[in-house]
Amino acid sequence: MIRITELRLPIDHAPQALESAILTQLGIASKDLVRFEVFKRSYDARKNSTLTFIYTLDVSVRDEASVLKKHMHDPHVRPSPDTSYHFVAMSGDHRLAKSDLRPVVIGFGPCGIFAALLLAQMGLKPIVLERGKAVRERTQDTWALWRKKILNPESNVQFGEGGAGTFSDGKLWSQVKDPNFYGRKVLHEFVKAGAPEEILYVSKPHIGTFRLVGMVEKIRQEIINLGGEVRFGQKVIGFDIDNHVLQGLHMESGEYLRADHVVLALGHSARDTFEKLLDAGVYMEAKPFSVGFRIEHPQSLIDRARLGPHAGHPLIGAADYKLVHHAKNGRSVYSFCMCPGGTVVAATSEPNRVVTNGMSQYSRNERNANAGIVVGIDPHDYPGGPLAGIAFQRELESRAFILGGSNYQAPGQLVGDFLQGKPSIEFGGVVPSYKPGVHLTDLATSLPGYAIEAIREAIPAFEKKIKGFAMPDAVLTSVETRTSSPLQIKRGSDYQSINTKGLYPAGEGAGYAGGIMSAGIDGIKVAEAIALDLMSV
Repeated sequence: MIRITELRLPIDHAPQALESAILTQLGIASKDLVRFEVFKRSYDARKNSTLTFIYTLDVSVRDEASVLKKHMHDPHVRPSPDTSYHFVAMSGDHRLAKSDLRPVVIGFGPCGIFAALLLAQMGLKPIVLERGKAVRERTQDTWALWRKKILNPESNVQFGEGGAGTFSDGKLWSQVKDPNFYGRKVLHEFVKAGAPEEILYVSKPHIGTFRLVGMVEKIRQEIINLGGEVRFGQKVIGFDIDNHVLQGLHMESGEYLRADHVVLALGHSARDTFEKLLDAGVYMEAKPFSVGFRIEHPQSLIDRARLGPHAGHPLIGAADYKLVHHAKNGRSVYSFCMCPGGTVVAATSEPNRVVTNGMSQYSRNERNANAGIVVGIDPHDYPGGPLAGIAFQRELESRAFILGGSNYQAPGQLVGDFLQGKPSIEFGGVVPSYKPGVHLTDLATSLPGYAIEAIREAIPAFEKKIKGFAMPDAVLTSVETRTSSPLQIKRGSDYQSINTKGLYPAGEGAGYAGGIMSAGIDGIKVAEAIALDLMSV
């Protein structure tokens, strides 16, 4: 096939206009066009430009060689790359005989889901151990915190089937390099499970929480149909390691599970499991992450600032943003996990702590836009070893719990008051979306002084990029601490722990992903590594 890039059409173009544009671009007659499909579609909605779609297309023609030769000097007409997925092994391969034990996947978030799915599709019948509950039961427990202030430490926004990504914006794009097109495999599996087909080609695909729930269930069922097992309420509390080789797992239930190929797809909030891994001698290091607040504006304000006269166009939807500011004190402040038309959610997994996150449904039609406004920190800010970042997070989360009234409400402050350094007393035009509620206070003590200083400098700087960003009535909600894992479980080129053979650290918790897409991609890579290891002599 032939790939055409940068083909532009007015956003409201007629359906037949796309085919006509292809014929014109390639200089061929209609009878020579076999078929075409949209690989990617983005848009140009700059304020002073014509509203246009920008297409990348894969086209099949009758005489491909001559068309490519004709356009050999055109950078926008090239052979289509092979984006299909190719398994490194399949069931029945006589080489898959190195171990008589089934591979085990710990954790059933995006990374664990795709590691298990790929292992199952290759005929390796994985066993999945998930400490939390199935996704629908987990959803009920999550709503119990949001509506009734009742926290289940083993079933919440962080723990349970689907992982933290289930209660998010469902963003399906990533900046990771993906030369093997693993991301296409992730997207195709999501479409098979019920996601809209548009995620295959829109420039910033997303799904939303409600759709993710049903999709996760369907993928789980496929794993089971292929011979895998998914066990809920199965918390790993110990790792049996002999002479740096993994022998098995100790379960909270008292069961001992022999295992020599284990995917460690924990997620970034499995703090107790990190402690057990360190106790067992698994090598890990503290790493940089970020902390800060959630900020909420009217979505209409963001739309006008970002899209100008194109704001509200139904084919564009709610506008997003991505911001960064380098403060005078040397700190970087940036927007994180921006959720257009979404809500701020309670995301703690531990009693008497407050954590915020952002979430959107597929429609993205809630009143407010929200995003994390976070400050980069590194191990120099929390010295003390691999788990020092966890202690740092816990201190901020406990402080937020107290500032919020010690009842799982989050502490909040209006942007105008925050910039002036005075406590907030009442809300203005922006009603915060966080449940169980926001308690107005002064956030100056909720983060280290260097972070407060940097954010106070960054917000007016962001105002220069997005008019209205520093609006006095915008609401800050504390605290955002789970931006990424505060540690990394080091692995080698074979994806195994550098000092524990048979243990495969993967995904966000191990420090190798950040978001649904990159976590899913990492799960695929680790599943392949296990299959390749099983085939080695």
